[in-house]
Amino acid sequence: MVLLRQELGDVLREERQQQRRTLREVSAAARVSLGYLSEVERGQKEASSELLASICGALELPMSIVLSQVSERVAETERTEAGVASLPVPARATGLVSAA
Repeated sequence: MVLLRQELGDVLREERQQQRRTLREVSAAARVSLGYLSEVERGQKEASSELLASICGALELPMSIVLSQVSERVAETERTEAGVASLPVPARATGLVSAA
């Protein structure tokens, strides 16, 4: 079973590490305790929308990008768990417009 908080934490941690920033640096910039940010990154705590916005701001990363990456990871996990090569994607999710 895929947990949204784990995928979100993974995306945030990977971005922070790509930026070569420490938990301390990001927690200070986001005005979040170091311990809480660590728990969010490890998928142990749910991030509120306000907290997520603050962390994304500290990382200078649009929340929409983070959520998009989380969505892609969740979809991949669902496909893997279902043993299906690909699940159908609704037209609205791909940006396609129906000709109807």
